[in-house]
Amino acid sequence: MRKLCFIAAVLCLATACSPRDFLTRRLASALIAGADNFTAPQQFWLRIGPVSTRDFSSPQYLVLQRRGWIVSSPTPCPPAVTPAPCYEVALTPLGVDTFHDLIRGTETGKEYFSIRTARRELVSITGVSKHDNLADVEFIWKWVPLNEVGSALNVGGLQYKSMVALKHYDDGWRLMETTTPKSNQSLDDALKNADPIP
Repeated sequence: MRKLCFIAAVLCLATACSPRDFLTRRLASALIAGADNFTAPQQFWLRIGPVSTRDFSSPQYLVLQRRGWIVSSPTPCPPAVTPAPCYEVALTPLGVDTFHDLIRGTETGKEYFSIRTARRELVSITGVSKHDNLADVEFIWKWVPLNEVGSALNVGGLQYKSMVALKHYDDGWRLMETTTPKSNQSLDDALKNADPIP
C-alpha cells in the first residue's frame, strides 16, 4: 500500500512539472529559433535612379557592381538626395534577370525595393547561466542566403555570438522583451549587438 501511495505521489509530482519549467539548451534553442525577431529575414534595400555617394559607395552597392548587376553614371543630385556627388544607378540586363523574381509585384515601377536576402540559422547554444528566475543564454547564429543576391552579400559564412535574457514565469521560460546592456538583453538587442566570431 505504501509503495502504491509513493508511486502515485511521484507520478503526481512528475506531471506537475512541465518541460518548460527546466531551462535546458534544447528549450533555449526552441525559444530563440521560434522567436519572431529571430525568424525575420535580412532585408536589402535597392535604390535605382539618383543615389548619393554615401549609398553608392557602400559595400553592398560595390558587390552589386562587381557582379555586373548595376551600372552608374554621374548625375546632378535632386534636392532630396544628399551628400553630393550623385550617381544615376540602373540595373543591367543581368541585374534585371537576377532581381526580377525577387521584387514583389506591388513594387514594380518604383525606384526603391526591399529584397529578402537571408534568414538566420541557430548554430548552437554555447552557455546557459541561471540565477533564480532569470537566465542568460549565449548562442551562435549565422545568416543563410535565400537567393543569389543573399549569397553575394553574405559571403564567407560569418558566425555571430549573441546573448539573450530569459525569465521564468508560472507557465515556463520566456524571452525577455526589455533592454539592458549585454546581460539580460532582449533577443532583438542580442541580434543587433552580435559579435562576429573570428
